[in-house]
Amino acid sequence: MGRDGANTEITRGITMLTSSLFLVLFCGLLGDWVLSICPSMCSCSGGHRDVDCSLKSLTKLPHGLQHNIRFLNLSFNSLKDLGGHLSRYDHLRTLDLSYNHLESLPSVLPRSLWDIKATWNRLRLLDKNDTAYHWNLKLLDLSHNELDKIVFINNTLLSVTFLNLSHNRFWTVPTNMPHNLEIIDLSFNYLVQILPGSLDRLPKLVKLYLHANHFSVLPEGIFDKLRALKTITLGENPWACEEEDNITRILRWAEQTPATVLGCPCYTTPVCGQSHVATKERLLDSAPLTESTMNNRGEEYDGMSTARTVMVTSAYETIPSQHKIGLGIWTSSTGFHRVSKLTSTTEHLLSSTVKPKMDNSRSKSQNVFAQIEMVLLNIFVPTIAFSMY
Repeated sequence: MGRDGANTEITRGITMLTSSLFLVLFCGLLGDWVLSICPSMCSCSGGHRDVDCSLKSLTKLPHGLQHNIRFLNLSFNSLKDLGGHLSRYDHLRTLDLSYNHLESLPSVLPRSLWDIKATWNRLRLLDKNDTAYHWNLKLLDLSHNELDKIVFINNTLLSVTFLNLSHNRFWTVPTNMPHNLEIIDLSFNYLVQILPGSLDRLPKLVKLYLHANHFSVLPEGIFDKLRALKTITLGENPWACEEEDNITRILRWAEQTPATVLGCPCYTTPVCGQSHVATKERLLDSAPLTESTMNNRGEEYDGMSTARTVMVTSAYETIPSQHKIGLGIWTSSTGFHRVSKLTSTTEHLLSSTVKPKMDNSRSKSQNVFAQIEMVLLNIFVPTIAFSMY
């Protein structure tokens, strides 16, 4: 074979090799494209496993979701019923169904879920089968719905630590709640009673929000088994202050518990119990107990996100301000009334003790400003003279 023939064979081999490599590369890219498909109306990230289909006026589940998605946001749509269409996504961790028209949770939700958010829907009942097999679930947010009944089976939802049932229609605190709960928000309901034993099997409960309900009395010892409790809110309830025995029991418990009791029954003092008097490190005010955003059972909420509920609820704990002088009394007919008018004796004491301090501070500040003025003159006058020169 001549030199020309050899060169031809080499050229042919290189061409075939190049074609093969190109074909392999093309197939690989095509395969990735097929596996990483994203619905046209949604946005995807994280290898197309995190899917955002919010604000798309959807009435049904979008086509083209890959089977291994882990995050799915379907909030702010017009979904009414998803049936069992989500059951095939057995890698799904977070599901957001907030701000839709759902009257029930989708059936047969993936057991892989960690977070379910279905706030601002039309849910009326949570059946026992809706949560029976969600061993991995950690957060369940069903706030701002129409729930008046919820059924939990014993020994289910073993991983749930946060349960938000605020802004619903409950009359009684749900029973058989998940035993590992750390936070329960039942604020802004119609609660009038807590059945004896309902809270006894919650050894890890840290925060319990019961403000803005219809409680007038509470059973004796109802909170005694909550050993880990650190915060409880009782404000904005029409306590029967005339029933002294019941109120005395509540106040005695508030005095003895290591937990912080926010919204003292029959008083506007923000923290119950002498052991929780405000200090410089933690100053609380009675304003959160009558905050305007919490007076109309949620009608004033702007509806931006469920974080608003958390923000208002946590206002009982985190709003720092000065203690106001005065004592308020709760009556079931008129609500909170704060008496903040100072007596003439108190005014005299304040004026005699505060005024000299104010005068001293004013004279000190005047001396400081005079010294600053001299320094500035010493700097700017030579500078201006030098520039003119």
